[in-house]
Amino acid sequence: MNARLPPLPGTADLAQAFRTACELDVLAFKPGNVSVESPGHGMQARDFQLSAEAAAPHVTDRTLPLGERIYRAIAATRQAVGCNNLGIVLLAVPLIRAAQHRLPHESLSQRLRRDLDETTREDTEWVYRAIRLAAPGGLGSSPRHDVHAAPTVNLLSAMREAAQRDRIAGQYASGYADVFRFGVDALRQGRTRWGEETQALTDVYLAYLSGFPDSHVLRKFGAPTAAQVQRMACGCVADMAPCPDWNRARRHLANLDRGLKSAGVNPGTSADLTVATWLADRLLSAAATDPAETSRPAGGQPDI
Repeated sequence: MNARLPPLPGTADLAQAFRTACELDVLAFKPGNVSVESPGHGMQARDFQLSAEAAAPHVTDRTLPLGERIYRAIAATRQAVGCNNLGIVLLAVPLIRAAQHRLPHESLSQRLRRDLDETTREDTEWVYRAIRLAAPGGLGSSPRHDVHAAPTVNLLSAMREAAQRDRIAGQYASGYADVFRFGVDALRQGRTRWGEETQALTDVYLAYLSGFPDSHVLRKFGAPTAAQVQRMACGCVADMAPCPDWNRARRHLANLDRGLKSAGVNPGTSADLTVATWLADRLLSAAATDPAETSRPAGGQPDI
C-alpha cells in the first residue's frame, strides 16, 4: 500500500496521514480495544475519528514547538469529544515534526532523536498540562518529575525518568526503537500475510500486546493482570498461526476480545503504538528516495 503513495510535501498531507492512521486504527479489529467492529469501555469508534479531526491541525502546526503542539491537540480533543487520545498524540507529534524539519542529509530517525534531544523545560510544562487535562486512567504520582509539579528538566529527561513504567515514554527515551525496529517489521509482515491494511494492523497490535506488558493495563490493574493479558495475547497469536484465512483467524481474535472486554481491560498503549507504527512507516516510505534513508544497512530498518 505505502509504496504506491506519493511523498508528503506539506502540512495538509501530513495532517491527512495522521487522520488516516487514526482511521485505520478504529477500522482494525484490536481485541480489548475500541474499533468499528467492536466498541467497548463506554466508547465508540466515532469518538476517535472526531478526536483525530480535532487534533490534526495542532499535531501538524509548524509554528508551534513540540510540547505546545501536544497540549493544543489534547485541548482541542477534549473540547470536541470525551475520549482520551493522549498516547496517540504523544507519539505522533515528534514523528511528524521530525518529518517536517528533516534536513537532506538526515534520516527520519536521526532527526527525531535530534528533536527530542533539543526539547526544553517549556516543552515539559506543555506536556504536563496536556497529561493533566487528559487525565489518563491509573496516572498516580511519581517521586521525581511528577506531572502535578512544576517541571525542572527538559521533556526528554522527564520521559527517560518514566520509561521504565510507561512504554510511550520509553519511545522518547529510545528514539522510538520499538516502533522502528519492531512495529514496522510486524506491519510489513502482516501486509505480506493478509494483503489488507487493517488486518496487518491487527498483527501489529498483537505483536505489541504479546511482546510486552501493556503500560495502560499495568497502571490500572497492576503487574499480574498485565502479565496475564500478555499471555492471553501470546495464546491468540499461536492459535492464529495455522489459520489459512482471516475468517478462521478472526474467531480467535473475537474470543480474546470478549475475554478482555468482559474484564474491563483495554490495552490502550498497544493500540497507541499501533497508530504510531503505521504513521512511522508512512513517513519512512515518503522519505525512501532520500540518500539518508536509502543508504541504510541491509534489512530495511532505519538507522536508529
